[in-house]
Amino acid sequence: MLAGIAAALLLAAAPRPAFVAVVDPGHGGDQEGALSPSGEKEKDLALEIARRVAARLRAVGGKVVLTRTGDIAVPLANRAAVANALRADLFVSVHLNSMPTAEARRHSAGVETYFLSPDATDASATAVAARENADRLAGEPELDPADPVAAILQDLEDQDALAGSSRLAYAIHDQLVGGLGAEDRGVKQAPFYVLAGARMPAVLLEVGFISHEGEAARLRAPEYQERIAAAIAEGIAAWRNAARRASR
Repeated sequence: MLAGIAAALLLAAAPRPAFVAVVDPGHGGDQEGALSPSGEKEKDLALEIARRVAARLRAVGGKVVLTRTGDIAVPLANRAAVANALRADLFVSVHLNSMPTAEARRHSAGVETYFLSPDATDASATAVAARENADRLAGEPELDPADPVAAILQDLEDQDALAGSSRLAYAIHDQLVGGLGAEDRGVKQAPFYVLAGARMPAVLLEVGFISHEGEAARLRAPEYQERIAAAIAEGIAAWRNAARRASR
């Protein structure tokens, strides 16, 4: 009895987190994602970066949950569902970009940031969404093939988070471009399965091109991963500060 009371008092005294974030390392398990010219896997680098992001957010008082903490497969639909169950304040999915042809791989580098929309910004955004959406696990439900954006449209109609997702995307993107000195490939919109259903501001980050030899070398370096994590954390802080000012 006394032990139960003591535990309850400890819980009551525990400080509330400043915010709750879900950080999603892309891919995992059999879903390896893209490969670098020297064989690094997107799933491994995404997890390393996501862990660093989580550490920085926790250091400023955030409660952070990773959708995977090891090399396991997680259904795309379950990733945003984790954030919904926690009533998270934001959802950030970390990925590394890739190009399909040798010529494009030699020249394409930089940062792209996405938020959910039934319509892709351009052909490049369509291709990125198609590649990431192909990561569905066997048995995972698909969107209606007769109307592939119907579920996403419904989600967008049901939530007020779209404007917040746009603001979060721009805040993080500006910090990534400035903090990394990376090529600015823009903030874009596309129909990503992993973002569909999120009931809070949600973004997907392509923090660099693993298919570009020079950028892949930077992406696997711990120092550069820390710079990416710092930029993401600073972008989230800027977004939170702007939201607080707007609510006054």
